[in-house]
Amino acid sequence: MITASMAATLPARAVVEININKGNVEPLPIAVTDFLSGDQLGANISAVIAADLERSGLFAPIDKKAFIEKISNPDAAPRFEDWKVINAQALATGRITKQADGRLKAEFRLWDTFGGQQLTGQQFYTTPENWRRVAHIIADAIYERLTGEKGYFDTRIVYVDESGPASKRIKRLAIMDQDGANVRYLSDGRDMVLTPRFSPNRQEVTYMSFSGDRPRVYLLQLETGQREVVGNFPGMTIAPRFSPDGQKVIMSLLQDDGSANIYTMDLRSRTTTRLTNSQAIDTSASYSPDGSKIVFESDRGGRQQIYVMGADGSNPQRISFGNGSYSTPVWSPRGDLIAFTKQSGGQFSIGVMKPDGSGERLLTTGFHNEGPTWSPNGRVLMFFRQPRGAGAKLYTVDVTGRNERQIQTPNGGSDPAWSPLLE
Repeated sequence: MITASMAATLPARAVVEININKGNVEPLPIAVTDFLSGDQLGANISAVIAADLERSGLFAPIDKKAFIEKISNPDAAPRFEDWKVINAQALATGRITKQADGRLKAEFRLWDTFGGQQLTGQQFYTTPENWRRVAHIIADAIYERLTGEKGYFDTRIVYVDESGPASKRIKRLAIMDQDGANVRYLSDGRDMVLTPRFSPNRQEVTYMSFSGDRPRVYLLQLETGQREVVGNFPGMTIAPRFSPDGQKVIMSLLQDDGSANIYTMDLRSRTTTRLTNSQAIDTSASYSPDGSKIVFESDRGGRQQIYVMGADGSNPQRISFGNGSYSTPVWSPRGDLIAFTKQSGGQFSIGVMKPDGSGERLLTTGFHNEGPTWSPNGRVLMFFRQPRGAGAKLYTVDVTGRNERQIQTPNGGSDPAWSPLLE
């Protein structure tokens, strides 16, 4: 558990800020000093903070070798001129102290060097093993203060870890921090797993698992490891995902005639409701953030396209009309965009469009890009890429199509799903 308190009052207006709504953004030069700690921990925390900020593409941490002032008292105002000389427009300083009860106290301050003022300051108490999480929380606080929007660093990714040869691929359920650290395996690899998704309450994951030849949808409690089957359906269940309130799971059920229709299951009563009734394959359903609409893919028009309907299955409308086929739609947590996979001309692209189908933009194109998932602030997408003859890897790209990065994992990785911000 991490407790926090404000260590300073924010001024009414800052000189330094990032407008992330104006298109291409030049990364803001920022200095992140080693936090004072008397051991390596302070330097480790500042390194994670700097890495988070740099990976966002909005910040350019300055090499510590360029620093002129050596911060000896993070409570005192720095020598602003020393930081302006190296063009550090923002400066983060801090201190880590061990408390008598064994907990860590982490303090940080963010300074506007050109405005000569403190922007924010906070302190956190946590256990020593949670030091990386404290770093992510501080990076989020810096991100929010300088951009005006929530950060996304204190989050986790659940994904499918892939290892072994293609003919005998082992697919295990795994979870990690958003930067690839702290990988933990949630299944042993004896049964193949697919399409894991987080619950809005952050403590549950739904996923598909093949036990023998029979696929089932499971709910997994992350804290306890308890696993339960979501209903016993006669056919294959595909692409489960939670509703925004976490009370339902929406999924597709394969029919005997080869079609697939979309159903919801109430997790309390275990009653199911059928939402589509076609001879096509309707799948990959995703709710809008307010729960009023559902986006899904269907080949009812002859090839895979994206449709939007009411949460009760009413009034389905096709919204994708470009060349090629569209799949794996997922609604942004901001509600403004729908991400998708597009296949055209032998290439796979990750793209976004507005909920009415307008404004389609492709963010990245290559061989077999698939499965986008949104960061909780709706600014970054994670997806997986599987080049010809190689294993799948996880990547991120921001919503403008800039700043594509590979996320390092112990093995291959596919089917990522981003958690909400942790609490």
